[in-house]
This record gives sequence, C-alpha cells and structure tokens, in this order.
Amino acid sequence: MESSPNEVTALLARLSSGDKSVIERLMPLVYAELHRRANQYMRQERSDHTLQPTALVHEVYLKLVQQREPTFRNRAHFYAISAQLMRRILTDHARARLAAKRGGGSLDRAGDESIPVEPLQLRTDQPAGLLAINDALHELSLLDSRQEKVVEMRFFGGLTSEETAEVLGVSTRTVEREWSMARAWLYTRLKAQITQA
Repeated sequence: MESSPNEVTALLARLSSGDKSVIERLMPLVYAELHRRANQYMRQERSDHTLQPTALVHEVYLKLVQQREPTFRNRAHFYAISAQLMRRILTDHARARLAAKRGGGSLDRAGDESIPVEPLQLRTDQPAGLLAINDALHELSLLDSRQEKVVEMRFFGGLTSEETAEVLGVSTRTVEREWSMARAWLYTRLKAQITQA
C-alpha cells in the first residue's frame, strides 16, 4: 500500500532532479496503486487478453525508469504519465495482435462491429475497438488537447476528477465538464465510424 503522498512526492522530486537512486524506494510505494489502476483498466479488456495487470505495471515501470530525464511535479502527475504509458502499451499491443490476426495486413476496420458506440462504457475488449478509441482520441487531441488528456487520465489511468484537475492545474468542475464534452464527442465520432463501415 502506498505510504504518505508527501513521501511519494518528495521521492518524485528527487528523481526529477536526477537522483535515480530513489527508484528502488519509490516503486514499492506506488506499485500497489499502479497495480490497482492497471487491474481496474484490464477488467474492461477481453478475458483472454495476453497482457495481465502485473505485466502492464512492469512495462510501465520499465518505460518510467528508462526515461533519461524524468520530470514529475507530484504523485498525481506521476500517475497521469503512467496512464499515458498504459494507453500506449495497450494500443501497441492491440495493433500487434490485430496485425498478426490479419497476417500483418492493414488495420482496415470496414464491417468491424467491435468498435464501441457507447463512450460511457468505452469498450476495449477487442483490438479494433481499442484502436478506434485511440484514433478518435488522437483526433480529439487536435481539436482540444485538454479534453484528450482528461479522457486519457480518467479512462486509461483511473485518475479521479480531483487528481486530473491537480495534474492539469484546473478546477474539478472544469475536468468534469471537459470529461462530459469529450465523452459526447467520442460517442458521435465512434458512432460515425460504425455508420460508415
């Protein structure tokens, strides 16, 4: 279980200033929370997913420690970056699985009914569904990068509205409004993808 948030923040500050010796003290403090968030996210994945929560956390950990100059403002920012990494890892995993399934061909989704239509329950239990969400989030980032970050932190990272607000430096009310607008936009965009298919 994570100890005090102040201890984690202090270790993150030392890590950000270049002291990589704190990694061994930091990871046991944040591991349980990262695992809880990965487990929460992976429950939305298909049941036969080859990547398990523990493996996802380990991949996130490796990517975090491989950063040449990590910069974390506080623990919420650390979890937000972890959320970004989880999204990338899962998206890459889905791309590889879909490419292998299709013999390495293109990611043509015509006629694929696994693409979710309900962003309130953003389904990622099929690789094409996760890729459709990732593509839609990329489009959203071009229109409103803060809304894309809100979705990434709330959905992929399991951050609360309060934690997301802390990372983004905005009010909780702003996060909730952005979350609501982003889900509505995603609903429209993903529904359009199905209609076009």
